[in-house]
Amino acid sequence: MQKLTVSPSPNVRSGTTTSKIMLHVMIGLTPALFMSVYFFGGRALMLTGCCMLSAIVWERLCNIVMKKPNTTGDLSAAVTGMILAFNLPVTLPYWMAVIGTFVAIVIVKQLFGGLGQNFANPAAVGRIVLMLSFTSEMTKWAIPFYNPDKIVTGATPLATRAQDYIDLFIGKTAGCLGETSAAALLLGGVYLVIMKIITPHAPLAFIGTVYVFGWIFDQDPLYQILSGGVMLGAVFMATDYVTTPISSIGKVIFGVGCGIITCVIRFWGSYPEGVSYSILLMNIITPYIDMAILTKPFGAVKHNEEAKS
Repeated sequence: MQKLTVSPSPNVRSGTTTSKIMLHVMIGLTPALFMSVYFFGGRALMLTGCCMLSAIVWERLCNIVMKKPNTTGDLSAAVTGMILAFNLPVTLPYWMAVIGTFVAIVIVKQLFGGLGQNFANPAAVGRIVLMLSFTSEMTKWAIPFYNPDKIVTGATPLATRAQDYIDLFIGKTAGCLGETSAAALLLGGVYLVIMKIITPHAPLAFIGTVYVFGWIFDQDPLYQILSGGVMLGAVFMATDYVTTPISSIGKVIFGVGCGIITCVIRFWGSYPEGVSYSILLMNIITPYIDMAILTKPFGAVKHNEEAKS
């Protein structure tokens, strides 16, 4: 009689690894990186490389200090650095970017236990800390095709609302280096959905909510979607495995919440942009969303409290 080996669940075998998932995310981010280099020059590539390299260094140093195995090979630190770079102005000094990766990797990620234990999206928190600490440098937006020897800055579309839809869609506008091209971010998002790395629930709920609120409050909904960081946040930050809900319904709730908070900050707050703040706030309530919509395990029987007494 053949003996069977029984082990605790989960019992599904898969060739998917963290490093493969992160590699797909970087591939999805590549079109936006190409467009940022095209519009903002080589410094966009250098700033992105600086963030990725420093994030990896911080991760390795934490591994050494905390006497943990080397986790840089899972590429999660590199992805965090890349997404953080996409949330920064291309003219930001490199040393400030390194501070941002320190906050993201050391404080938000490693001090809470490493990958899978962080309470919030590291890149979102890194951007918020840099915005609050270096407001002047974080709000200098280089215009496309600027002269590196003489940096010319301009207001973001959210501040001026003077860009046409085509420029906003392709990315020919001032803004953070990775958020300006909606076309490139959309292409990356479609790639991730096709490869089954993310599901469209949170992005569609996020973008759809911004559209509805923009329409209700007469704020040009299409303009609200194409400008600022809505596309970047919806596709690459509101789909983080660790800090967003597990279920499809939870993801929709998360996306709707992000959209509402983003619009409230944009329309009535003192900041022109609210994407990072909305993601952080929804990250905090993610555990409560998961608790509220827990599904009943297969085969579970609900006990009658009266029968016990």
